Amino acid sequence: MTIREADAEWQGSLKQGAGRLRLGSGAFEGAYSFPSRFENGPGTNPEELIAAAHAGCFSMALAAILEAAGHPPTSIHTIARVHLGATEAGPTITRIALESAGAVPGLDALGFRQHAEAARQRCLVSRALAGVSTITLEARLIEPAA
Repeated sequence: MTIREADAEWQGSLKQGAGRLRLGSGAFEGAYSFPSRFENGPGTNPEELIAAAHAGCFSMALAAILEAAGHPPTSIHTIARVHLGATEAGPTITRIALESAGAVPGLDALGFRQHAEAARQRCLVSRALAGVSTITLEARLIEPAA
């Protein structure tokens, strides 16, 4: 099976410290800090990377499902919003909202929503995040450009 990796380095205390996140492929490296994670400071954070992973995985899963059903998409664009909230356990990902739009010739809006729901359930990142209490999906079909 394939193994993917990333690494993080943190220096200093929680609120005054800072760190760097790096993808094993070298495709991304970025700074993160308490302000970038829990406030609106510059840099990235683990939740933003989870959102990117979920959006990418969902889009690919939906493309595969549509193609297998005989409706290869022209394009799929997905936004994932990871909601970080406070619980008794501490900061927690409380919700993930997926919003996806796809151009799929020959498919109606209901069919698109049905395939998108299947992708939400089958996407391996969705399954990995099954501990998140709510993962919602808004799916809309867009007309291909003329």
